[in-house]
Amino acid sequence: MTIIQWFIFFLLVQAIHGAGTWRLYKIAGRQAWEAFVPVYNAVILMKIINRPWWWTILLFIPIVNLIMFPVIWVETARSFGKHTKADTWLSVLTLGFYLYYINYTADVTHIYDRSLKPRTEVGEWVSSILFAVVAATIVHTYFIQPFTIPTSSLEKTLLVGDFLFVSKFNYGARTPQTTVSFPMVHDTIPGLGIKSYTNWPQLPYFRFPGFEDIERTDIVVFNWPVDTVPYFGYHGPISYKKPVDKKSNYVKRTVGIPGDSLKIVDGKVYINNQPLQLPDRAKPQYSYRVKGKGRGFDLRNLINRYSITDGVKGYNKETREYDFVAISDEAVEKFRNHPNVASITRIIDPVGDADPKIFPSAKTNWNADQFGPIYIPEEGKTVAITTESLPFYKRIIEVYEGEEMGIENKVTTKGNQIFLNGEPLSEYTFKQNYYFMMGDNRHNSEDSRFWGYVPETHIVGKPIFIWMSWDSNADGFFNKIRWDRVFTTVGGEGKPVSYLYYFLIGLVIVIGFNFFRKRKKKA
Repeated sequence: MTIIQWFIFFLLVQAIHGAGTWRLYKIAGRQAWEAFVPVYNAVILMKIINRPWWWTILLFIPIVNLIMFPVIWVETARSFGKHTKADTWLSVLTLGFYLYYINYTADVTHIYDRSLKPRTEVGEWVSSILFAVVAATIVHTYFIQPFTIPTSSLEKTLLVGDFLFVSKFNYGARTPQTTVSFPMVHDTIPGLGIKSYTNWPQLPYFRFPGFEDIERTDIVVFNWPVDTVPYFGYHGPISYKKPVDKKSNYVKRTVGIPGDSLKIVDGKVYINNQPLQLPDRAKPQYSYRVKGKGRGFDLRNLINRYSITDGVKGYNKETREYDFVAISDEAVEKFRNHPNVASITRIIDPVGDADPKIFPSAKTNWNADQFGPIYIPEEGKTVAITTESLPFYKRIIEVYEGEEMGIENKVTTKGNQIFLNGEPLSEYTFKQNYYFMMGDNRHNSEDSRFWGYVPETHIVGKPIFIWMSWDSNADGFFNKIRWDRVFTTVGGEGKPVSYLYYFLIGLVIVIGFNFFRKRKKKA
């Protein structure tokens, strides 16, 4: 929906509210016209139902308002003496239209100073749970979101089984575009396997200001731009058209920012013709072919000893060569010195060996190790559109700056001529910034090399903290917890330091202080 459509919808809702409550406003000692004035009518209603004015704000927060509307309907009915279970259910099941019955036909009086304490224990529990969900939804949507690392694309920086806190406010919190959704879940309701949202109505894209920009080498959580799967991890025949904020969450490292020229030569990333400088915590990994010698070549021992992330990809019995998917540079140097290793050679896709899965198409003759150069679009910059450049920018024009922004953009070609919505197109000016994301595990990462740019509209947040790390392959409960990673920061220099002990000490101090304070107060 466009902004104009939303404005019309908003005015319609206000009219419906006013038509169904104006008499109740009069009974409560207010003026009938106050029921029709947008926003002001909500503030007055809070006074009528004896609730704080700031509840009005909650009515305009997407997802949160889905919880608050039924609460307001019930509270309004109760403010006019409708306290029975039937009144409560009718208020909710009729989507608030039960208030029309009360407004036009019921003989009611306003209870000015009614008690706000729930009349039953169950009611008290329901009230507590509802507002706990409201608070958690606000925090989850605008401040901090929990996230789990599902794949090894960023090993060894982030491990499979790391549980992260992702900051929404570093880059600016994005308001939900999906307005009807199950609270605090992503695209699927856990346990049911069904989608957690409706595709309509959609709010226009909006992002609050952040206090930092995305920089080169930042690790970023974003919505997978080409996602069509029903839920993350499912790659079957079902294809969903998903809203931006409900596309699967990915986490990668930013290797290219708006305005950069990027290329990959023999697997190494170059930005503006200079090698990409990674932070010391980044441990890029590549595929290697290892040839063993002698009977002492114990493959399993080597995998454990040198922390090989993804193990063996293939084995040639005749040459006694193993192909490893992911080995860090540090492990390679140790590998070379092993007495039973005859040779170790990095596996590099040669120049001209085209991979049809590589962005933008096989016509470029690129692959995962030989890629580019490619320009990363920057907001406000203009590029020439030709038959050669169009594959790089067509999806940007039609989808990211068209369909997802509520604009109908259609690019067509006729011979060497290109048209946008029937008009000749020779150049294009970008309306937002774009980023190039890659995993540190270079040969086991589905990233921008395969599906292209990440639009700014798809940025979710910045991982800042690992609060738990779980190794599902370890034996025993306590061994499964990677204690050295619990309560560590994602960014920073040097080896990560766990703050778990500091947290536990602080927790003990707080509990002890509260215990003695209560004991002293009681005495």
